[in-house]
Amino acid sequence: MNEPQTPIYEFGDFRLDAAKRLLLKGVDEIVPLMPKAFDTLLYLVRHSGRVVEKDELMSEIWADTIVEENNLTQNISVLRRVFGEKPGEHRFIVTVPGHGYKFVADVKVSSSKFQVSSSVDSEISNLKLQNKPENNNESETGNRKPETDEDQRPKTENRKPTHFWLVAGFGAVIIGLSLLGFYTRLGNEKSVHAQIKTVAVLPFKSLVAEKRDEALELGMADTLISKLGGGEEITVRPLSAIRRYNSVEQDSLIAGRELNVEAVLDGTIQTSGGRIRVSAKLLRTGDGKQLWTGQFDEKFTDIFAVQDAISERVAAALKIRLGNAEKKRPTENVEAYQLYMKGRFHASRLILPEARKGIEYFNQAIALDADYALAYVGIAQAYTAFSLSGDVPANDAMPKAKTAALRAVELNPNLPESHVAAGLVEFWYEWNWKEAENKYQRALELDLNNAPAHYFYAHLNSNLGRHAEALRLAKRARELDPLSLITNSVEGQFLFFAGQTEEAVSRLNKTLELDPNFWHAHLILSGIYAENRQFPEAVAEAEKAAQVSGENSQAVAVKGYALAKSGNLAEARAVLERLRELSKTRYVPAYNFAIIYNALGETETTLDYLEKAFAEKNVLMVFLKVEPKWNNLRKEPRFLDLMRRMNFE
Repeated sequence: MNEPQTPIYEFGDFRLDAAKRLLLKGVDEIVPLMPKAFDTLLYLVRHSGRVVEKDELMSEIWADTIVEENNLTQNISVLRRVFGEKPGEHRFIVTVPGHGYKFVADVKVSSSKFQVSSSVDSEISNLKLQNKPENNNESETGNRKPETDEDQRPKTENRKPTHFWLVAGFGAVIIGLSLLGFYTRLGNEKSVHAQIKTVAVLPFKSLVAEKRDEALELGMADTLISKLGGGEEITVRPLSAIRRYNSVEQDSLIAGRELNVEAVLDGTIQTSGGRIRVSAKLLRTGDGKQLWTGQFDEKFTDIFAVQDAISERVAAALKIRLGNAEKKRPTENVEAYQLYMKGRFHASRLILPEARKGIEYFNQAIALDADYALAYVGIAQAYTAFSLSGDVPANDAMPKAKTAALRAVELNPNLPESHVAAGLVEFWYEWNWKEAENKYQRALELDLNNAPAHYFYAHLNSNLGRHAEALRLAKRARELDPLSLITNSVEGQFLFFAGQTEEAVSRLNKTLELDPNFWHAHLILSGIYAENRQFPEAVAEAEKAAQVSGENSQAVAVKGYALAKSGNLAEARAVLERLRELSKTRYVPAYNFAIIYNALGETETTLDYLEKAFAEKNVLMVFLKVEPKWNNLRKEPRFLDLMRRMNFE
């Protein structure tokens, strides 16, 4: 039988057949689209050249269903990804702010037969089966009826329906949400055919931008990361890897591909009137296939039940056992949990005022739950960060970090984060290498995929001169957290200390490709160039590090070092004076003065400042063994005595 004559829409390398609901690229490459994404594209193409209002699109695509604008935004993101549009490109679809979208590619309409190969014909059948909604429910996000198969219902005593009323930003009420027990599963739950090994949980997004609670959004992801991680079956990217993807407009599949994972868990979150509504979806990054979706509507006091439900459903979809299933929750106090999330949000910004605000929230959480080990971990990490940034003397901050870390270990000896926090204190402050190693090893026993444990254990090995082991651990840390700037940068530092200079420069340049303004990478590059006698480059990198770090005193000192080594002694002494000026208003470690004096050839003054740095318990002293800047002192009796007291000899 001859195929019917149908209008075909052609634009760019694509052809769209409305009758067969098929999008092809090139000769016969089928581009799979979910039904609503296809409908969105077809409507835009049919009205190409004019602005289609968002309300118009939503009323046409979801004619019989009340949905949020987020559904439309997701479909537009899918289409742009299909067309290969990069951020800022508008070859096919243009967003008209405040109005809607405009299809701008030239569209040709043909009435000739749509000739496709037999292989495409067979794929069409498969696509129709894949996109067919189950139980007559919509297969994409939106208001859908829950599945009614008895074996799919959550095991719960109470099945009375409740309703969640959305206010600000919406002109309609979301109704008909049938709740089954303490949560409702809306949508399909499908198993993964090929075993997925890597997953990223993105920060959940708010449906109403002006009512965002970023601490809650990030906290939801943080908790789910903890619940899904900890086992050996899959690797879950840590919070440090995913926190940058908190934009409401973030394309989850692009994020997943950048994070180099096979699946990504994304969702939206909203609170109103003491209730919380969470929508979540698990997508395969390779082809965008939706593996699971769910929607949960509960009292905010039951947020833990929602988190449990999501993690259990995702684990079932991935066919894995939850690694932390047997562990109790960090706290049962919802208010304490909220305060902890706020503490994490502020402390993780690594800015002194923000970190102090984070500590305040952690203490408030502890006041509500004195046994909240994670809150103590947060305090320990924040105080340690004070010292590592050079903002606060170690003698002021690190004893507080130690008290908090030891309390965390005491409260929960099976929490990997507690042991990592304790290991930081032993390494950076106590200079007890063996005990630090024990702490990091214990953390890895509890969680083999713990990225911070790998990173800090690598640091310990590097500073002790165990370069091969340091590089092995650093590589694994980067695999677990590929976009971490500090992990990439410090791996470059380890390579440099191991004598692999070209590899070090390459790794640092790759770090700067991720963020050209990451000051630590510029700092390490400056040191490398100085040792290679590339002094103009060394000075330039140090200046860049100082500029983007807000004049960090270590970056200033490294500039002075490079100037002195290049013979520009007057300029080097001017940098010394600058450090003295800075020290009048903030803490400047004695270690940084020693760097410049050593380059100036003033050995005794250098050793005097190193002695002062030792007395200050300055964290930078852990580099004495491997930092090339001190090579000229390695036979000096006073330096050798320092090495002995530092437990290096």
